[in-house]
Amino acid sequence: MRNASPSPEVLSPSAIANPQVLLLGSLVLAVVILAPDISAVFLAARKKAQSKGNSLLLVGPSDGGKTAILSTLLYKQTLSTHTSMQTNMAQISLPPTNKSLRLIDVPGHPRIRDQFREYMSDAKAVAFVVDASTISRNGAAVAEHLHHVLHVLMSLPPTQTPPAFTIVAHKCDLLKASATASAEQLAVNRVRTILERDLSKRKSSHAGGVGVESLGAEGEEGAELGGLECSGSGEFKFADWEGGEVSFVGTSVTVGKAAVVGDEKKDRLSPLREWLVKLPY
Repeated sequence: MRNASPSPEVLSPSAIANPQVLLLGSLVLAVVILAPDISAVFLAARKKAQSKGNSLLLVGPSDGGKTAILSTLLYKQTLSTHTSMQTNMAQISLPPTNKSLRLIDVPGHPRIRDQFREYMSDAKAVAFVVDASTISRNGAAVAEHLHHVLHVLMSLPPTQTPPAFTIVAHKCDLLKASATASAEQLAVNRVRTILERDLSKRKSSHAGGVGVESLGAEGEEGAELGGLECSGSGEFKFADWEGGEVSFVGTSVTVGKAAVVGDEKKDRLSPLREWLVKLPY
């Protein structure tokens, strides 16, 4: 005798109206309705986390003036300094907005200058400080150091908001102003021209298969570095750098007091201060 096929189970209206079933359905409906808003909240939180960096990294060769800049921004006057062999940190507020910013002065000695990478995740801005009065003599070494910084900036993970970047043509008071240009303008033009020339040489060597050495104690000798990619082709130009905008400012300080410009009594660090105040906070 053949067994009868089981009848399909039919839920009764009372089962459908079970409180647990109704609660589960309400939760599912709420998730569907609120999904766009929840996504927006997560995106906003992620964006906030990406832009939370609140540090200015002062990097660059030794004797460029990084520690003097830090002391001037912190104490409103320049203290006597010496070549740093350890990282200096300080918290400052920027008038007139009193925005808070942490300064991190990373030594420029070849064996430890790569330490700036440890602070990149919290960097709102990076300032590469150059002695404009001596770059004519050591442009190749400064360009080598800068190349490493550019490589790190272009190697940041996609989830990190790239920090603003400026090159500080420091000690411009040691240059003599001309009838058509101020000392600050001359310093910026000199630094830009020499660095573009020497970075172009490094870019050409890289393209030709000649390895350019990595910097820092942890670097591998002869390892090739990226970071010099530009739109188009040919020589390296800061205006064409694919890593983002590169600003230039000319600055100087005077030990014991704030330097001034002519009758305006303008702080010679004003170009750097103004650049920092304009950063998004």
